[in-house]
Formats: sequence, C-alpha cells, structure tokens
Amino acid sequence: MRSISIRPTHKYFTIFVTLLFVLTFASPVQSIENQARDKSPEKKIKGTIVMIHGMFVGSWVWENFKKYFEERGYKCITPTLRYHDTPLSSPANPNLGTTSIVDYVNDIEKEIRKIEETPIIIGHSMGGLISQILASRGLVKSAVLIAPAAPRGINAATWTVIKSAWYNRERMALWDEPLFPTFEGVAYSSLHLLKPQEQKMVYEKFSYESGRAAWEMAFWFFDGKRATFVDDEKVTCPVLIIVGTEDRLTPPAITRKIQNKYNKVSTYIEFNNHSHWIIGEDGWEKVAETIHGWLARVP
Repeated sequence: MRSISIRPTHKYFTIFVTLLFVLTFASPVQSIENQARDKSPEKKIKGTIVMIHGMFVGSWVWENFKKYFEERGYKCITPTLRYHDTPLSSPANPNLGTTSIVDYVNDIEKEIRKIEETPIIIGHSMGGLISQILASRGLVKSAVLIAPAAPRGINAATWTVIKSAWYNRERMALWDEPLFPTFEGVAYSSLHLLKPQEQKMVYEKFSYESGRAAWEMAFWFFDGKRATFVDDEKVTCPVLIIVGTEDRLTPPAITRKIQNKYNKVSTYIEFNNHSHWIIGEDGWEKVAETIHGWLARVP
C-alpha cells in the first residue's frame, strides 16, 4: 500500500493560522496604541492670568512675563487699554482725553467675564489700581500689584512724584485732552536705571494717556464720582504687592500704605535696586519667579 504524507498540508495550515492570528489581533493592538497616543491628555493649564499695563504704554510691556508664565503652564491674556495703541508719532485718539479709570475697569471686566474660570490678575502702575477695583468687584482669584497706583484716600504726593509731574507741567491744566509724555519725564520717573540708549528704545514704544484718568488719580479729593475708590472690605482674595526700592512714581512709602489698606489679605515685598520699570529691567526674572512661587502657595 502506498503511504500518504500529510506534512505539507500541516505545514501550510500552521502558516495560515499564524497569518490569520497576526492579521486579526496584531493590527488592532497597534491601532489601539496609536489611538492612545492620539488621545493622550493635553498639558494641564494651571490657571488664567490677566495682565494689565499702566499709563502711556500697551500690552507689549508684558512680553517677558507672558512668556515666563506660559512656559510654566498658565494661560496669559494681555489686553491693551482702549486708545493705547497709537504711537507718539501719530495724533492721539481725541476720545482718549475724556476716558475715565472706570472705563478702563469696565473694559477689562467684560474681558474677564468671557473667561470660564476666575482669573489671576497682575497689574502694573495704573494697571495695579485697575486690579484693585476689579478685586473689590469679586472678579479675581488672586491679585498681584506691581508698583501700583494708589486708590482714593491715600495721599500719594512725594517729592519724586511731584517732580515727575512737573516735566509735563505745560499740559497739566488740560485734563480733558490726551496727555503726551515727555522723554525727560519718562526717563526721570520710570527709566532712570536703564542705560540712555535703552531709555530711548523703550520711550519710542510709549503712547498717549487720558487726561481725565490722570486727574482722577492725582486729584481724587476733587472727584465727586469717586472713580478710584476701592472698598477694602470687599477685597477678600490674596493680594501680593511688589515695589522697587528706587521707584520714583510709586515709592515704597506709598505702596506700604496700599499694603496696610489690604492688611488682612496682603503680602508685601520690596526689591532692591529696582525702579518703577521693574517689569522691564535686568532682574525682572527674579520678580516673576517670586510671583510664581507666591501663586503656588495661595489658594
């Protein structure tokens, strides 16, 4: 009888089963891995920070701070206050002259209400005053006031403040018109720790300011509308106040009064060898680092 071998058939059957297994199970496994990579969670945002600039400038002052905090997981919003996008080489918007501090505050409030979460706010100079008012409206998770302008009720007159205003004395009576900052005034009041060439480069970015807003801050005791008033009892969020020891516009003697106003919720820090331009001078990183550390500690 002739013998019949079944080895080849068995061999082909084994190969067929192996291929079927690979096609059936291996490919889906690879696909699931790809899907897992595609659906990997995005980097978690720590929170939203709204940064508010001060007088005569725009959102460009926050370029370094914005990059610093975004790299550390925060979403940063840097609005430009109304009519502050006009260079000094062009005519000012005529509506700027009669713009009130309250107008600035209301504009920022509208932006904040578009945010799903309660934001952190960082304000510099006049932006620091705007931040105080917003905090009193319960719109802020925590507030960082850098060289802040003083609210109604605090006498902010010092020799250096008066001298800073003197450089713009020719327009001091025109409180319903846009104010033009002189280079001499800016260099003395804010940029005196920068090199002359750096002073000129920064000044070229400056813009106009509201005569009315300046009047409301400087002569709050004549302002029947109380534009710069802040109810300190309504400021219940954590507040960090920062100032440079060489600040001529909002010197430590004034910012300490602001700290006392919010004594229950505030932390006060002075930085040696820094001026009013503390957010743009060499060493700004230390300021940002301090803010970042403080934010990590407060609720």
